[in-house]
Amino acid sequence: MENLVSFVQNEFVTKNEFPQFQAGDTITVYYEIKEGQKTRTQFFRGTVIQKKGTGSSETFTIRKMSGTIGVERIFPINLPAIQKIEVNKHGKVRRARIYYFRGLTGKKARITERRRS
Repeated sequence: MENLVSFVQNEFVTKNEFPQFQAGDTITVYYEIKEGQKTRTQFFRGTVIQKKGTGSSETFTIRKMSGTIGVERIFPINLPAIQKIEVNKHGKVRRARIYYFRGLTGKKARITERRRS
């Protein structure tokens, strides 16, 4: 049964090509919102908390601060509404899922930038 599910996902689900990113990176996701007959593009910029799943069922969680309130949003990687993803900053973290980031405020909530070599 699992082989059948993976076969259908590999054959019929369209793959989106996005740049590589991981936990700790600051990215901007541009996605389309439909309001009645109109569509508009909105962006969500924040830090990647986690990437979860594999293949077409992969998701990623982004956290941003809106004033003093933390806002998190989960995006499936193959969401048709996603137009593009920009990697703004590559962060240097030592974990794949940085849930501890939720409890940090102020200067402690900064993630140092990874050097490109």
